[in-house]
This record gives sequence, C-alpha cells and structure tokens, in this order.
Amino acid sequence: MSYIPTKAEAKELLAKYNKEPFHMRHGEVVSGVLGYFAKEYDPDRVEFWEVVGMLHDLDFEEFPEDHCVKTEALLKELDVDQEMIRAICSHGWGCTGISYEPETMMEKVLFATDELTGLIGACALMRPSKSIDDMNLKSVKKKYKDKSFAAGCSREVIAQGAQMLNWEVDELLQRTLDAMKSLNPQMGL
Repeated sequence: MSYIPTKAEAKELLAKYNKEPFHMRHGEVVSGVLGYFAKEYDPDRVEFWEVVGMLHDLDFEEFPEDHCVKTEALLKELDVDQEMIRAICSHGWGCTGISYEPETMMEKVLFATDELTGLIGACALMRPSKSIDDMNLKSVKKKYKDKSFAAGCSREVIAQGAQMLNWEVDELLQRTLDAMKSLNPQMGL
C-alpha cells in the first residue's frame, strides 16, 4: 500500500529540501488555502489536500530547473500515494516537464491558487499593516492588473486556473483572499 504522509511529516519533508523561510511559509500558506477549499469540496479529506499544498513546491528551491519532475521522483522513492503525487505535480502543467493536466477539483484549486497566494502575499507586504486582514478585493484586483507588480506571479496561470474552475477571475481572487484570511496569522501575512 502506498504511503500518505501526515501534515507534520509533509512539513518535515518540505524542510529537508527547502531552507529559505519564504519557501516554507509558501508551502504552509498553500496548504492552508487547500485545506480551506477542501472543507467545502472534499470534507473527508482535508488533511490530504493540506499535504498536497504543503508539498507542491518540494523541489523548487534545490531543483528549480526540474520543478515538479524532481518532486515526482522524490515522492516515488518514498512510495507516496500516486493520487497525491499526481495532484502535487499537476500544478506545473504547461510550465514544467510534467504532463499531468489538472483534472480533479483539488488539482484545479492548487493550479489556480498557487501563483495567486504569492500575489496576495506581495500585496500584503505593500500595505501599511503588512497584513491581509484589512485587504479587500478592490486592492487585489488593482495589483493583479498591474503586470509589473509581483511580475513573477503569472496572471495567465491565474486566469487559466479560474477558467478551469468555471469561476470568474474576481471570484477566484475573492475566494483565495477569504481562504488566506482564515489562516493562522503567524504564517507571516
């Protein structure tokens, strides 16, 4: 039987390959966002979704040129559940050497929110409060439309993710902001 790491084990595994606080925090934020959406779409598997979010950028710090490809190899070595591997790696579809197109709700939510959490986090850093607590959709939309702001966050991927979910971009922005606001404030937002 395949291995499904707990959230604590996933965090330890992420720390094994990521030393930068930003990468660790990003894994925790995406984990929390996926957990938030899992409560609505797959309430019996919230921790599964959270582990997928935690591990989605497992290889990014050490192996950026082999992003997702190296993650797949590392997780297969650990005999991690294939559904989990596929979900984790699917966020790299169209951008990396991975051919897993997001198909399940979990995969689509990960694909749609990964880049967006980075954009919203960057928006928070620009605010006097350095927080998302007082942020609204209008603020996020303004920064989303400014292609020079957080230029590394692909607006094309975000828009494509919204389309996969059959949501308007504004709905994705608002729902992801709501998800991030629900997280533990000690995540650095």
